[in-house]
Amino acid sequence: MSDRKSAREKIREQQAAARARDRRRRIVTYVTAGVVAVAAVGLGWWYAASTSQPEEAAGAMAPITVQADGSVVMARQGVTRPVLDIYEDFQCPACKEAERVSGQTFKNLAGEGKAKVVYHPITIFSQEPTKSNSVRAGNAARCIADGKQWLAFHNLLFENQPPETEQGFKPDQLVQLGQQAGVTAPGFQQCVTSGQHSEAQLAYSKKIGDEQKLTHTPTVKLNGTEIENGVIFSPRELRDAVTEAAK
Repeated sequence: MSDRKSAREKIREQQAAARARDRRRRIVTYVTAGVVAVAAVGLGWWYAASTSQPEEAAGAMAPITVQADGSVVMARQGVTRPVLDIYEDFQCPACKEAERVSGQTFKNLAGEGKAKVVYHPITIFSQEPTKSNSVRAGNAARCIADGKQWLAFHNLLFENQPPETEQGFKPDQLVQLGQQAGVTAPGFQQCVTSGQHSEAQLAYSKKIGDEQKLTHTPTVKLNGTEIENGVIFSPRELRDAVTEAAK
């Protein structure tokens, strides 16, 4: 009798242990699924950006004019609307990705006379080393008065963006990038190494950030209304939005 009882108890213990293991497996599964779901929400637009096909280069480039405040206008003569304002930070990884995916679309829209594109290079970071990296890059861009040279330098800055945790965009590197971009201004090197426009870069960043209530970069506004990230990182949707705004 005692042997049969002992056997039954062992079976019950084994069953209880199996149920406990099953509960633990379910808990681990739920927690893992929750983490993946949160990650998917955070990385969804990165996935969309990485799978979007950048638009290919089209026709002639629109004229590019560097403004006194540091912003840069790309537009055909007489084109005043729709206006695409691009608020970007040269140290911002998402801005780099936006340039990779949709940068050519912005240029094409301006070249086709379908939009007036305005670049606003700002410093949005407040912590180091990203803040100083951004300021040095922004200062260097302000040292260029020629529009085509500025755009070439702009593209090289994103292509050579340093990691957020490292000091980068050092003066010597920025001078070299300027040479690659074809910058010919005789005072460019001195302007970069002295940080001539660093204060102006920070002042403009604060002014435009306050006026536009910017909380992140990239921020792209179409006729003053912010475009969703999903549109920014989809060249086709971006083109459609601009075309619709032109009607």
